Amino acid sequence: MKGKPCRVRNRYIDVLRATAITRVIVYHTLGFWWLTVIFPAMGLMFALGGALMAASIDRSGAAAVGRRLRRILVPVWVLATIALVSMSFVGGMQHTWRWVLWVIPFGDAPTTVWGGTWLAMFWYIRSYLWFVVLSPVLLWVYRKWPIPSLIVPFAVLVAMVVTNSPFATGGTLRDFFYYAPAWMLGFAYHDGQLQRLSRKVLWSIVAVLAGFGLTWLFTHPGPRIYDLNDNPLADATWSTAFLLVLLAYAPRMLSLGRADVAVEGMNRRALTIYLWHQAAIAFVDFGAALLGISLLGRWGGFLELSSVFIVVGLLVLLFGWVEDVAARRKPVLVPVPVEKLAVEREPQPATA
Repeated sequence: MKGKPCRVRNRYIDVLRATAITRVIVYHTLGFWWLTVIFPAMGLMFALGGALMAASIDRSGAAAVGRRLRRILVPVWVLATIALVSMSFVGGMQHTWRWVLWVIPFGDAPTTVWGGTWLAMFWYIRSYLWFVVLSPVLLWVYRKWPIPSLIVPFAVLVAMVVTNSPFATGGTLRDFFYYAPAWMLGFAYHDGQLQRLSRKVLWSIVAVLAGFGLTWLFTHPGPRIYDLNDNPLADATWSTAFLLVLLAYAPRMLSLGRADVAVEGMNRRALTIYLWHQAAIAFVDFGAALLGISLLGRWGGFLELSSVFIVVGLLVLLFGWVEDVAARRKPVLVPVPVEKLAVEREPQPATA
């Protein structure tokens, strides 16, 4: 039975995604570990993806999977073409069948040492595609067994970590159980269940998860000390607590006034921004090194971050129209909306 859908395509969802993408760019540019704690963007991205995918399935059935794949893969193929050509030109490529994963990215596509500096974000695309393909089954499982579908991924992740399983260090399988709770919370948000949850129960769950997550984080420091990205168990529990509050208290209506256009434009180019932001960072860092400009310290960080945003903007102008083609919209250079957002419109994938 389908849940009672909420209006997932509102400004609140768009603001959350725009904020998460901005946080991802700032973190990848400056590397501040505390950004992962005060705003766990990746869990939020998967939760928004789950909510949007549930809305699409309720509206269009299994056909939503094909449409979503088209909207993701077309921009990815543009990036893949440029990546493969440039890596071939620079050198260091080894011939292997795994290069096909740039076309069918359901695994970690190989890169060269040079390519790895600006293609490291590709794991998210791989994980997101798996969730998209499995969503019809996952949504059915969630609606039949909502509580177990949230608990089981946590249990598997805990087992991986405490047994020092080789899968716990990363990869497709680890990432599925890592972010499945967030994807399922997106389903719960779409069905309106989080909003109906007793606040006493909600805050009890939040306190337990947040307390455990932070305790585990600060007692098990990783290579980057307290960076949540190095601690999947702490990240999964802390992010879930964060998401429960963020989604359970979602406003029914949100108006941003003049900022609406900027938020809508950013959401129309969310995938492009995510796909190309690390290339922008690599370009800025290389340019600074070439010119002998220091990016250290407060002013260096400001210069680097502002330059990255400028380059990202230029890359959006250069490649953003591909998202319009993938969505079967009229390609435009600047994604200024001309109509009001509506829940019926097919949403962009949530990216970071």
